[in-house]
Amino acid sequence: MGKRNKHRGATASAFFQARVLVPIALLLPALAAAYIWYNQPEPQVRASVDVRTIVATDTVGYSRAEGPIPLRFPDDHAAHPDFKVEWWYYTGNVAAPDGRRFGYQFTLFRNALAPPDTSTRATEWGTNQLYMGHLALTDIAANRFYAFERFSRGAADLAGSHAQPFRVWLEDWEAAQAGPTMPPMRIRASEGGVQLDLMLEPMKPMVLQGDRGYSVKGPGAGNASYYYSYTRLNTTGRIETPEGSYEVQGLSWMDREWSSSLLDKHQVGWDWFSLQLTDRREIMYFIVREGGAEAQPYADGVVVQPDGSRIPLHPGELTLDAVDTWESPLDGATYPSGWRMQIPSQRIDLSIEPAIKNQEVDLSVRYWEGSVTVTGSSDGRPVDGRGYVELTGYARSSRSFDEELSDEELLSMPRDWQPGAKAPTAEPPPGDAKVGTKEPGAKRKTN
Repeated sequence: MGKRNKHRGATASAFFQARVLVPIALLLPALAAAYIWYNQPEPQVRASVDVRTIVATDTVGYSRAEGPIPLRFPDDHAAHPDFKVEWWYYTGNVAAPDGRRFGYQFTLFRNALAPPDTSTRATEWGTNQLYMGHLALTDIAANRFYAFERFSRGAADLAGSHAQPFRVWLEDWEAAQAGPTMPPMRIRASEGGVQLDLMLEPMKPMVLQGDRGYSVKGPGAGNASYYYSYTRLNTTGRIETPEGSYEVQGLSWMDREWSSSLLDKHQVGWDWFSLQLTDRREIMYFIVREGGAEAQPYADGVVVQPDGSRIPLHPGELTLDAVDTWESPLDGATYPSGWRMQIPSQRIDLSIEPAIKNQEVDLSVRYWEGSVTVTGSSDGRPVDGRGYVELTGYARSSRSFDEELSDEELLSMPRDWQPGAKAPTAEPPPGDAKVGTKEPGAKRKTN
């Protein structure tokens, strides 16, 4: 799951060194500023702002998720530019014929830098839409984790989405319809010696999360999203790493959300779980954490039955206890690392362990997201499984910025722009198909 919008006039250093206390989609608006960092030899400023500055961003002019609405397909597979932020989120666990296991995350985010009625330059480059992509791969046998990131404007065919046929893309990273109807889907992304080319076919119907697709994240009107999932996608294809190329098969999960205001100002981050069990049940569960001594976390979840029917998990029906921790080698930040999940009403009792400990994503925003293994019992019988967990709000971003730029300037920067130089005002030169994008090298970590 996922992060969100920059205040005009705030410095990039102040905004982007905010403690990452919210899911990745909530910080998307600042990601335009990440382009500055990637072109900067040495970060020079260390600054931060409280998360309340981020989550208090003005939502005037945007649509908000304020109650259930009929979701309409295929239209809702594509972008909703009247909302601030949305994402297409794919995670999965696959294996090669020799048993070598991999986990992957592939996510495309869209963020509006201004309300939809805001004028933009009357050129093919003019836009108020920013796209970001994250690609991460866990090579479990090699105990290695790779993570990559890129950005582009939602113009000049650099990034965008459409519904018929479904496709969302950021340059040559894409998720696209792979048949006469949507789904099935094909996802393709390549960076730094890591490549995904996977076919995803649903084994169950779409799941509308929350109340018919309306997913409340906390108190306050509009602190919610529209949210649907494909919880069991048969997955086949090819994965490449610097160590080789592998034909793989396994299971994936797709989450799709759009919103303009997810979190209340007191909420500091969330833990999100997607689990696929061998008895053909799936579990989605998230807990949004609050700060302070009298914090009241907000949680929601669902059990998806083998026939695709859903059982909502009401408050108090599920208990989740962290049984271990892991310290980041970057700065000692501590994450929970291993859990016991119990759902007595469903006779579910699970132990959840990271496939490898270090699956921390340290890009423009910092969070832990990785493959997990599951053992225990379901409906009173032994069960195992795999899944993915996302943890946000446990560590500060390690990125720094030292420039104050307007949204228009951020979207106008050519690839070779350097901090300290005057930001250009004209559209990028013809023929430069990647102006305004940056493809940083791998962030490779070994536990």
